[in-house]
Amino acid sequence: MLKKIFKITGIVIAGIIALAGIAYLVIYINMSMRIATAYDHVNAEPIHVTYDSASIALGARLVSTRVCNECHGSDFGGRIMFEDGMIGRIVSRNITHGKGGLPDDFTESDWVMAIKHGLDRNKQPLLYMPANEFAEMSEGDIAAIIAYMSTIPNVDRENPSVKVGPLAYVLGMFDVIPVIPTEKIDHTKSFAQAVTPAATPEYGKYLAVVCTNCHGPQLKGRGPMIPGGSPIPDLTATGNPGKWSHGDFIKTLRTGIRPNGAKLADDMPWKMTLSFSEQELTAIHLYAQSLK
Repeated sequence: MLKKIFKITGIVIAGIIALAGIAYLVIYINMSMRIATAYDHVNAEPIHVTYDSASIALGARLVSTRVCNECHGSDFGGRIMFEDGMIGRIVSRNITHGKGGLPDDFTESDWVMAIKHGLDRNKQPLLYMPANEFAEMSEGDIAAIIAYMSTIPNVDRENPSVKVGPLAYVLGMFDVIPVIPTEKIDHTKSFAQAVTPAATPEYGKYLAVVCTNCHGPQLKGRGPMIPGGSPIPDLTATGNPGKWSHGDFIKTLRTGIRPNGAKLADDMPWKMTLSFSEQELTAIHLYAQSLK
């Protein structure tokens, strides 16, 4: 009798392992095909870039408030952001013209393809590049970033390539981590209309797009993006941060300390929010409060 139970148990376990293997194979093939997809139908919109001091100064602010230097590093030479045997290796690219960086003939159109569409020069996805956060930027803001990046000193740094691990294929398949953000973009849309800077929910919505890959499209939060990570909080009126006063909201994003004295999670880039003006943080708070 005991031998029969062991035999049945072994068959069940073997069946579960086989089904899991088949499921993973299906996921692996699906994700691999999507990663290798060439978006030949996507073309860069014409953009007018002015390389004057005002545009360059605006671009300098935008690369901070849009987290460009948070990912690519203060020198924009790129870095290994995360490495794990199961997740793989997340690497930000060297986006200077130094060794290991962008080619000398990298054009304004190439910048538009990368920033607005999340595609490389071969029109293939830039993995983990949060272009869906930038796709709704105005032409003027994207042009200012391009102008500023033309002033960056070259950095000689040859970073390793991105490596998608087995768990990343699974988490990417279910959009737990944004492996292929370009899939979230409507590539047929033109540049977004410029939004007048003001302490309004409308301007806050324009700015808060940078928060959506983590906090969700409606800022409602989500579970941890990686195993062992921190849950992502709901920033709206229904979440705990929604109960903070306006002063507490701004102070938290200035200091990294919650009103109760606890530190923000290590993966919350609150130092990036130091680059926002009080008007911008006010607009983001008003927008978050407007979401029910």
